[in-house]
Amino acid sequence: MTRKLSLVPPAATRRPAPPALVVVAHGSRDPRALSTVRALLDRVRALRPDVPAHLGHIELNAPLLPDTLAALEDREAVLVPLLLSRGYHVKQDIPEMAAASPARTHLAAPLGPHPLLVDALQDRLTEAGWGGTPRRTSAVILAAAGSRDPHAKSDTGRTAHLLAARLGVPVIPAYASATTPTVQEAVRTLLARGRRHIALASYFTAPGRFATECAQAAPWIAAAPLGTHPSMARLLLHRYDEALATAAEPALASA
Repeated sequence: MTRKLSLVPPAATRRPAPPALVVVAHGSRDPRALSTVRALLDRVRALRPDVPAHLGHIELNAPLLPDTLAALEDREAVLVPLLLSRGYHVKQDIPEMAAASPARTHLAAPLGPHPLLVDALQDRLTEAGWGGTPRRTSAVILAAAGSRDPHAKSDTGRTAHLLAARLGVPVIPAYASATTPTVQEAVRTLLARGRRHIALASYFTAPGRFATECAQAAPWIAAAPLGTHPSMARLLLHRYDEALATAAEPALASA
């Protein structure tokens, strides 16, 4: 009698599942934000079907981050903020929620600044009609939510610098709240410099009140938020891998 060989490896030799990826969104009362974030997670899962991807919100929407982490129990997870700069949520809210959970968590950096964001911003501007105007009369306002944290403003400024280098025109950051300049103030500054074709790049992860208000103040074209742009999914996974590599460094050093 011939015995059939099993092609399924014993449980002890199977590769362990990778740590969970928890995308941490802010939350919004605008229903378009939740649908956008869910669609973005679908893109992440399509790119890396082996990585368990979950969603947790800081506020306003379910599932809230503490509930997502509680469901993971004591499993390993990487928390990737769906936020574009450092600020209170990255420095305080997310670490405190992670510390109070049973999960073994690693905290990733926020998405920005990074060249992949510049790819997405450029594509959104092109979709809105950017191009075809003389560079000497063109400029861009990078509209962001705003924060009192100086690191947040520094991060947004760095993204503006990267976008300016890519487009070859001035890019001025402007903010919807908490700090200045506002979009209207940035428009006046650029008009005074002779820039007549002023586009607005929407430095928001999803549609919402701030993104809408900034777009309404645009003097010419206004790009859509970053949303489900392919670079956003790639960047979430990059931050996930980066956090795991950083976490592995102490273990390798002590080996």
